[in-house]
Formats: sequence, C-alpha cells, structure tokens
Amino acid sequence: MGVEFSKTLSATVTPIPGVVLFHLPVHGDNRGWFKENWQRKKMTAAGLPDFGPVQNNISFNETAGTTRGIHAEPWDKFISVATGRVFGAWVDLREGPTFGAVFTAELDPSTAIFIPRGVGNAFQTLEDNTAYTYLVNDHWSSDAQSQYVFLNLADETVDIAWPIPLGNAELSLKDRDHPRLDAVTPVQPRKTLVLGANGQLGMALRAALAGHPGIEFATREEFDLRGPDAAAAGNWADYSTIINAAAYTAVDAAETPAGRPEAWAVNVTAVTALARIAVEHRLTLVHISSDYVFDGTSEHHGEEEALSPLGVYGQTKAAGDAVVATVPRHYIVRTSWVVGEGNNFVRTMAGLAARGVQPSVVNDQIGRLTFTRDLADGILHLLSTGAPYGTYNLTNDGDASSWAGIAAEVFELAGRNRSDVTGVSTKEYFRGKSAAPRPLNSVLDLAKIKATGFRPHPAADRLRDYVLDTLR
Repeated sequence: MGVEFSKTLSATVTPIPGVVLFHLPVHGDNRGWFKENWQRKKMTAAGLPDFGPVQNNISFNETAGTTRGIHAEPWDKFISVATGRVFGAWVDLREGPTFGAVFTAELDPSTAIFIPRGVGNAFQTLEDNTAYTYLVNDHWSSDAQSQYVFLNLADETVDIAWPIPLGNAELSLKDRDHPRLDAVTPVQPRKTLVLGANGQLGMALRAALAGHPGIEFATREEFDLRGPDAAAAGNWADYSTIINAAAYTAVDAAETPAGRPEAWAVNVTAVTALARIAVEHRLTLVHISSDYVFDGTSEHHGEEEALSPLGVYGQTKAAGDAVVATVPRHYIVRTSWVVGEGNNFVRTMAGLAARGVQPSVVNDQIGRLTFTRDLADGILHLLSTGAPYGTYNLTNDGDASSWAGIAAEVFELAGRNRSDVTGVSTKEYFRGKSAAPRPLNSVLDLAKIKATGFRPHPAADRLRDYVLDTLR
C-alpha cells in the first residue's frame, strides 16, 4: 500500500513581469493522485490575476522531443501538465524594458504557470505520451491567430538551452522558419480609450496623455454608445481601460421634457452599455460621478454615503454610479464644481469682472473647485498605481467656499473689489426661474484618495493661476 502524501499551493515570481509559476496542491495515496488544477479563489489569493478564462485546450504529444514554437498570443494563459513532463521556455515579446527576457522551467503534473498576453511560450516534451492543458481568456479564431507574434526556437540572442537539441527534436516547418529576435515586432500594450474627448475633462486628459502610446480619444459623434451596434464597434481585446469623460451636465435642462430623456440616455443607458462591454471583456472602467448624487445635508460626503439625489441630473448620475459599481474592475471618481477649458463658472466671473458687471452670486452652496488638470492627474494616478477598485472622491484641496466667495476671489484677482459681488441665497437667486434643486453642501471627503498617495493641489492656488491665465 502506498503512503499518503499531500502538497500545498505556492507561487513563485519569475524574471518576466506577470509570469507566475505555481506549485499545485496534489493529494495522493495507494490509488493514485488528485490535484486542484484550477481553483480561482485560492489561486487569486496566491497572486494569480483573475483573468477570466473562457476556453480550455489540451495538447497531446506522442513522443519525447516534440517541440512547439515560441508563440506570443493575444490572450492570457494558465498552463499545466496532465501527464508526463515538459520543458517550457518563455520569452517576453512585449514592447518595453524586459523585451527579450527569458525564463525556463520543467513542468510536471504538480506545477502550472500563468503567461500574460504578449509573452512567447514554447514547450518541449521530455516523455512519451505527454499532455498539457491550458486555460485562455479569449476564444480562439483565425482572426485571433493572425495577431500571434513568433520567435525562432533557435534564436541566438535568447539562447534557450533545449534539453533535447533542436536537430533531434520534432518541429513543424513553420516553427523552423520564424524570425530572429531583431526582426520581431514587439507586442504593443493594450490601449486606453477616452470617451468625451472634447469636454473639459477630455481636453485635460488629452494634455496629460499627449504623446503617450496606446491612447485613443473619441468624441460623442465618433463613438455614440446609444447606438444599437456600439458594443461591436471595436476589437475590445485590444483594450485594457475605458475612461468615460462623457456626460450630460445641463443640470437645469435635465428637468425639462426634452432634457430628461437625453440625460437618462447619456448618463445611464450609454453607461450601461459601457459597463456591459467592461464586464464581458474584463476591462477597467473609469467613470466620473458628481456631488449631485447627494442631497447636500451632510457636513461632508464620504464615499460610502447613501445616494440621495435631488433632481433629474443627480438621479441619472446616481443610477450610472450604481451600474458601474457592478463592474469588477471599476473606478468611480466623484467630483464637484469642475473648471477646465471652455465655459465654466470661473471663466464667466472673470469675464464679468473685465466688463465692470456687479453680479449677484449664490452664497449658501458650499464646496470645493476641481480643476480638470488635477482631476486628470488623479485618474491616471489610480490607474498607474493599481489602487484598489471602487469609488474615490476627488476635488482640489483646501478650505471650502461658497460660489459667492469664489466669485469675490476672481474679482480681486482681476483687480476689482470683492464687494462688487453680492451674495444671495439659492432661493432668492432662482426666484421666478425654472431650475433644478441643488445640494447646499458639496464638500467631498478626500481621505480615501490621499491614502493612495495622491495629493490634490489647493484650490486657491489653482484658482489664482487659472484666473491670471484667463486675463492674459
């Protein structure tokens, strides 16, 4: 009778970023052995990306020495041996500083390896009747195969020490003819798509990402998510991230018969289509939220506060937030009082100051300005640092102020008297006008995003620079 044995799960990082070697849980006795070949919960806890496999393939090789060429494929793979042994060789064929890096290892039924998209993999069987299996997170097709990147098995630069010399191995004709490393076109990183590219935030993202490879920008005219074929409009396997900077923001118009369905179409229906795309293709979705999802009765609003919108615009933004929260990889970035390129409150006040107008401005709505350059920087910080997914408040920092207080500051920066601005209540300002209800307190707690290492600039400093720039 055989002795019972058991082996626990462990993971080992390799010199190629993203490639992880696993020692699998194996349990055996006199009858044979059993292994946990794929166990999502345990393996993700041990360091395996939650890569969402959709297809399982098995490769059987009758004789030792069968060698399959170095192929980088447009999907992630989790590879393990069912029976026999293989020598595996992996070469980083992705664009970047580790292009050409090599890792080799012998795999048997007790080991497995995770290979991210763009890393070339090759196998040489060391025993007859060897079979290995692999999970992939996209469906094979002839179109997908056309995206493979190949490297010659005998490339002198990577110099793989094959246990069975290639002259004695079983190779396909194609694998013998693949290019050397200096002729390989590196696999490009997955792209980021920015929607709403001509809005205030979209323009700031254009500036922040100027010259950055792999970034695409689309206006609403170029990519309308409300169309029936929007989800099929692109090859989503080429993307990793969508930043949704598009929104319907006409707060008062949203209360009208014409504006209400438009607000719901842009802020909810289109966002639902985006969320579906993100879920189906395992994309990260960045979505911009608003202080209008709250009724403004709290002294300051944390990320976990219950949604309590007052008007149609706030209701559509709250509904969009609820949809995006169902996406496994999401950042909901909640902001307020946005200032960037184009028409906005600060630019309007600077224009009034220049013309000698003495405006009446609301003095009982309290909040902080958000300058789009900082909003863009904060979004890119969350993505680049891999901050935990979820909701983050993001405005500029410093003391809160009223709209009237900000207007007075603008007037002073423009060389006018602060007293030229008259403060009035929201009720008085909108008396006799058709207007959406506003939250009176829009101050957002910034502790969570600061804990990720991001430090928003003081609003007062950004306001001074913006006004002086506008007046030049």
